[in-house]
Amino acid sequence: MLKIKFINLIVSFSLVGAIASSVSAAEMTEMTDEHAPRSPQFQSIEQPLALKIALTVGGLALISAQLWWFLFSKPKSQQAETSDGVQEVSITVDGGYIPAIVTVKRGLPVRLKFMRRDPSSCLEKVLFPDFHIAQDLGLNVTTPVEFTPQTVGNYQFSCGMNMFHGAINVEE
Repeated sequence: MLKIKFINLIVSFSLVGAIASSVSAAEMTEMTDEHAPRSPQFQSIEQPLALKIALTVGGLALISAQLWWFLFSKPKSQQAETSDGVQEVSITVDGGYIPAIVTVKRGLPVRLKFMRRDPSSCLEKVLFPDFHIAQDLGLNVTTPVEFTPQTVGNYQFSCGMNMFHGAINVEE
């Protein structure tokens, strides 16, 4: 509900701003036209109202999409599945980590199986600073990373260049 109100507020301000700027632009054109000699090289081109509205709506849609992407979208999360006493999660590395958040239980061994599909050099390595792990990831190969979390908390991991991030949530 808060998202919808926020988007409505942005749309309202944008429409008011667009109307105000088109009115002031029209007034400025009239003022300069009265005092300036006409030149055939530069002429004002009147745009249809439908085109102005379409451009405004398109711009607002792009702004809304960016706001949603950066403020409201949540990274994908997954609970680890336990088999033979080991918690396992498969993580796809393709322009980031999917899932980006993994929830595990404290005190049980964890095996994260990284499948790197992205050939960029940034994602060649995954770093777990809290667990003192730096693991190279081969392209199109599943690489396991194993550790046992002893303390409840949120532990970050990242690519070798610290551009892409993920997290391990350790629960009781």
